[in-house]
Amino acid sequence: MRVLITEPLSEPGLQVLREAADVDVRTGLSPEELMSAIGAYDALVVRSATQVTASLLEAGCRLRVVGRAGTGVDNIDVDAATRRGIVVVNAPAGNSNAVAEHTIALMLALARRIYPAVSSFKAGRWEKRTLQGFEIKDKTLGLVGLGRIGMLVASKSRGLEMRVIAHDPYVSPERAASSGVELASLEEVLSAADFVSVHTPLSPATRGMIGARELALLKPTAYLLNCARGGIVDEEALREALERGVLAGAALDVFEQEPATDNPLIGLPNVIATPHLGASTAEAQEHVALDVARSVVDVLAGRIPEGPVNLPYVPPKAVEFLQPYIDLATRLGSFFVQWRGGLLGRLELVYEGEICEYDTRVLTSAFLAGLLAPVSAGPVNLVNASQYADERGLVVSEARLGRGTRYGSLITARFAGTSEPMDISGALIQGEPHLVGLDGQRLDCVVQGCMLVDLHHDRPGIVGRMGQILGQADINIGFVQMSRVTRGGASIMILGLDECVPADLMPRFLEVPNVQRVRMVTLPPYNGHEDDAA
Repeated sequence: MRVLITEPLSEPGLQVLREAADVDVRTGLSPEELMSAIGAYDALVVRSATQVTASLLEAGCRLRVVGRAGTGVDNIDVDAATRRGIVVVNAPAGNSNAVAEHTIALMLALARRIYPAVSSFKAGRWEKRTLQGFEIKDKTLGLVGLGRIGMLVASKSRGLEMRVIAHDPYVSPERAASSGVELASLEEVLSAADFVSVHTPLSPATRGMIGARELALLKPTAYLLNCARGGIVDEEALREALERGVLAGAALDVFEQEPATDNPLIGLPNVIATPHLGASTAEAQEHVALDVARSVVDVLAGRIPEGPVNLPYVPPKAVEFLQPYIDLATRLGSFFVQWRGGLLGRLELVYEGEICEYDTRVLTSAFLAGLLAPVSAGPVNLVNASQYADERGLVVSEARLGRGTRYGSLITARFAGTSEPMDISGALIQGEPHLVGLDGQRLDCVVQGCMLVDLHHDRPGIVGRMGQILGQADINIGFVQMSRVTRGGASIMILGLDECVPADLMPRFLEVPNVQRVRMVTLPPYNGHEDDAA
């Protein structure tokens, strides 16, 4: 596997990647050079400067994962990555404290007029009276966005004895109150705050959300801070408001276009500006490098990453439990479509037992990936499986039954729309993925390798006839699993084989009397069972 890194990454992160893959660090590539090179790589790691466009992702025919060493992913076309089944990971926690500290530093610099004081003193002036500041104790900080960084800023500000109010429609009042934060509408936050600090991601919904109308709500003595993403604040509206005295000043670390050396905001006397330094600490750079590197390695190894952007979020503590069930669900989906050969319009995933304590969306995605991959032209995986299902008109639902089962946890998929049973069930038995039910019948085998599956009327001699055909083709049987509902009724048989049956031999099995359907189901070997499927 090969990993391309296009922007500086701290050495600890590089070391993690080098232990798992061949790593090329090629900074300073032009868009054309990157487009030409990307087809040879399985993973791409960037910071904020590299633009990961839809056309670049299309050119990356081998790409499985794009890693963003940092939080914001507005330089990555996440929708295009999702369509192509490419996982996008970031490092949302690694630089959070650094950004929060930078926000506090800028707020204190505004209050105590640090920047003009330094400039004046270096110019040979001693202007104590004209550079008088104010204390932030008992002042009101208004936060727009109360995510990880917003919460850290709130905590640090509360330690400085500030009142903290916030607007975030996705945070519960209880969660905010537990951190000493009062929730309010955006208008209430803007009109009441002495400092307004922006901490939302950049998205179509948040682009330009602080514009002329919002700035007009600020007190003339208020200050605006943005250490989040350029584009959330309308820069032209802010410039006009600052020049007209609508607010007292601003501190900016991010800009719509970077580098922002020619941005007119920088030259205003009531603006403090830093060149996107929020995450620029030695500690933060090491943390984000390690976080994104570990997530990239996880994806390349087929594991759930800790920082998925376009996957259902799985808490780190749940990863160890769910990982083998993801493999099981994928195998069940693949088995089912190979056995049935077609898809119906409605599918229900039923989860029973301990597994219901976890978010099962990732398991549903895994089943869909296994189900759709054999019948889709493009790559299908956890990232884009739901999208492929929608495109095929497959209506998917989940049911979570907390009751216990004989297996501890059980996954069952049921298709609706036919009079006959169409279902498949699986469980982990001694840590191994087992098929335990198919079309209303009980079975038990490790779901891996080459399996000849047939539906027949329960009559004497069928096993012998099937075995005779295989023996004549010099194909050895590793195990036999049979099930029937009633004596003489419908019966399902699974033969685990040492090698798969060639296509030209398959019609011979249908010549056996009472055999109704025969399919060759092929799945990846499971560790420890490459030579023994049961």
